[in-house]
Amino acid sequence: LFTAGKPPWKKEDYEPYLADEAVDKIIRAYVDPGMHDLALTTFYADETDPGRVAEEAMTLPFLVKKRIVLVRNANAYMEMATEKRSPVLPLLECLESPPESTILILLAPVADKRKRLYKAFEKNGMIVECPQLDDRALENWIRKNLSDLNITIDSQAIATLIDRVGSRLSDMKNALNLLISYVSGRNKITEADVLAACADVAESTVWALTNAIAQSDTGASLEALHELISMNIVPDEIIGTINWLLENAYRAHAE
Repeated sequence: LFTAGKPPWKKEDYEPYLADEAVDKIIRAYVDPGMHDLALTTFYADETDPGRVAEEAMTLPFLVKKRIVLVRNANAYMEMATEKRSPVLPLLECLESPPESTILILLAPVADKRKRLYKAFEKNGMIVECPQLDDRALENWIRKNLSDLNITIDSQAIATLIDRVGSRLSDMKNALNLLISYVSGRNKITEADVLAACADVAESTVWALTNAIAQSDTGASLEALHELISMNIVPDEIIGTINWLLENAYRAHAE
C-alpha cells in the first residue's frame, strides 16, 4: 500500500510521483517488458468493484512466474465500510491469505489507519508512506536525475530551480527535461540556465489565483491557493498580490 505519510514542514503528505517511481521499479524487477499483457493488470478503484480486484489477485499466473495487480485511486476502497455484505470483504479475505504468485499494489493518496483494509496491509503486507521530499532530499533527487545523464548542477542553480518550480516532483521532472534540452551539448547546469529555461511556476499560479478571484470562481481560487501553499509561497506575498488586484479593480471601477 503506497499512501500518505507525515510530511516535512510546509510539504504535502502525499507525493504521487514518488509512488509511481517505486511502482515502476517493482514492475521492472518482476515483469519482462514483453510480458506485460500476461503479468500486469491495472485497475482504477473508482471504476472497479474490489471483488474483481480480489479475483484477479487470486488468479494463478499463466506463462509467467509472478503477476502484478495494480490498483490506482485506491482511497475509494479505503473509505468503504466493512460490515456484512460490504463489497470490500472479498479483498479483505484475499489479504488474509495473500497468494505468493501475485504482488498486489494499491495507490491511495488518502488512507484511514483505523480502517480494516489499512490494518490488513499493515498485518500481512507492507505500507509505504510517500510524503513530499524536504528540500535536502529534493536536492539529492535533482542531482541523481541529472547525474544519471552525466550532467552536474551547482547549488545556487538548485536553489533557484526549487524556488521557481516548487516541491512537486512532476513539475520538477518537466523542468529538468527543459533544462536538459536547453543545455544540450554541455554537462553542467548553472543558475543562468535555470533562469533562462524555467518559467516561474509560482508567479503564474499567483496570477491564476487573482484571475479566479476576479471571476468569483471559488473552486479555482481554492485550487490555486492550495498550489501556492504547496510551493511554500509565504502568506504575505499571496495577500500582497490579492491586495494589488483589489486596488486596481477599485481604481478601475472609480474611473
